[in-house]
Amino acid sequence: MRDTFHPYPHVPKVYPPGKPAAASTQHVPVLIVGGGPVGLATALGLARHGVRSVLIEADDGVCTGSRAICISRRSLEIIDRLGALDGFLAKGLPWTGGRSFYRDEEVLHFTMQQDANQKLPPMVNLAQYHIEQFLLDAAERHSELIDIRWQTRVTGVQQRADGATVTVATPHDTYQIDTDWLVAADGGRSVVREALGLKLRGTSYEGRYVIVDIHLKSERPTERLAYFDPPSNPGSTVLVHKQPDDIWRIDYQLRDDEDAQTAVLLENVAPRVDSLLAMMGETAPWHPVWITIYKANALTLDKYRHGPVLFAGDAAHLVPIFGVRGANSGIDDADNLAWKLAYVVKGLAPQALLDSYSDERVYAAHENLRHGTKSTEFMAPPTFAFELMRTAVLGLAGKHAHVRTLINPRQTSAIAYAQSSLNAPDTDGFSAGPAPGTVLPECPLALPHNGGQKAGYITDLGKRADGHFTGLYFGVDACVPAELLALGDSLPLTTVAISRGGAQGGAWHHAAQAFPLFDARPGTFYLVRPDGHVLGRWREARAGQVEDALKRALS
Repeated sequence: MRDTFHPYPHVPKVYPPGKPAAASTQHVPVLIVGGGPVGLATALGLARHGVRSVLIEADDGVCTGSRAICISRRSLEIIDRLGALDGFLAKGLPWTGGRSFYRDEEVLHFTMQQDANQKLPPMVNLAQYHIEQFLLDAAERHSELIDIRWQTRVTGVQQRADGATVTVATPHDTYQIDTDWLVAADGGRSVVREALGLKLRGTSYEGRYVIVDIHLKSERPTERLAYFDPPSNPGSTVLVHKQPDDIWRIDYQLRDDEDAQTAVLLENVAPRVDSLLAMMGETAPWHPVWITIYKANALTLDKYRHGPVLFAGDAAHLVPIFGVRGANSGIDDADNLAWKLAYVVKGLAPQALLDSYSDERVYAAHENLRHGTKSTEFMAPPTFAFELMRTAVLGLAGKHAHVRTLINPRQTSAIAYAQSSLNAPDTDGFSAGPAPGTVLPECPLALPHNGGQKAGYITDLGKRADGHFTGLYFGVDACVPAELLALGDSLPLTTVAISRGGAQGGAWHHAAQAFPLFDARPGTFYLVRPDGHVLGRWREARAGQVEDALKRALS
């Protein structure tokens, strides 16, 4: 190894301070605070609906250092709709599972769903500075709708009945922005949240982890590696993730008697990394590029809408890193918020629609916290009793498969809004398929293209709907009944046919997956929200049913 720090291979571009277009006080429809993945995804989501936003970021470019590194399939689906997927797939390292070890024995080998139906990998490893850069590249292609101002920090927030006035400062100027809607995506130390006097509630865990990123050339496959009480670091828990550019993320738990300040010194980190790599059989030289300390938090605001102020990402909730729900839940926040805020701004729905953003995403946060808490308590037992239980499970898991589920890290997955106020009643006797509130399952299709067809997927239909709701009509041919098709003349609805046969101008499945996957028969209709969640479904849909469900959701 080398005993000096080396920078990350990616060196972010530095941007000058942002400038207002004219007057010292401006008015904008939407102001987004925070230029991380959540803020950028929100701006891109609004731009997809033609809604202009101003995004301000206190830093001078995309982040540096070690932050989020795992992007889920659900997040990739969202990023695909935002027009930023190519960079993620070109640069990221896909993976489908991982291994857990107890001392020197493998006790779990898990795999996530990956089959011929899937367009995207279940997980991609990609450093947050790349994540932000690819989203920023997409945002810069929408410069007429997304005004990004760097080195611009919030110094004051004043709420009004019809919006908010935000005071901002740059190295050269101080001015005010009047906005109808303020999106706070400014991270765990949210200035907006503090200005409104709001507090995150929940649990902060005592266990501490050192996070060290190293540069190491290795041909080892990309997978999640977890070591419990390893010979290289007895009594500790260690996580290892391979990233692009030969960067490796290593997280290891500190003992209760270790001092955090001295634990992050290279002289104390290097021997543990040396020992871990030797245990793994990695013999190539390495050097450190980042060292920090981490404590798990399971915290959330009670509400994510406070009048004209809407919270998203770490500004709204802090989720433990175990199960990679942090950045992924924030991207899901942005996806849920963007279409609803766009519909309100454009006068297609009343402000009350934004209450469903808060309700759905607070529920999702509690689900993420519930799963994240289980993982955290297994990774870093909070009590002696938990530690005894974990030791027993790990000791048995090597020979008893039925206890291995307790070791499973429960990777992030899309949350179903089963109790959402937007859902249409599900009364048509479906025995399978996606129920209202759930995300559409993936399935290959052939899509109409230039008078012919090309290979595609269910998730591609949402991109083609251009921000509208999507209707999926299952039929014997590629024709949608005229009364259903006519709904798109007066409502934000794009309907396509999924047929057993094939006809020019329609969409049809490659084999026989689509009909059983949706528990569909000829005449079945699914109504899907712009964020890919099912709003309603009917066996023999009538235009009036679909119209009522859509109008109800938007009223």
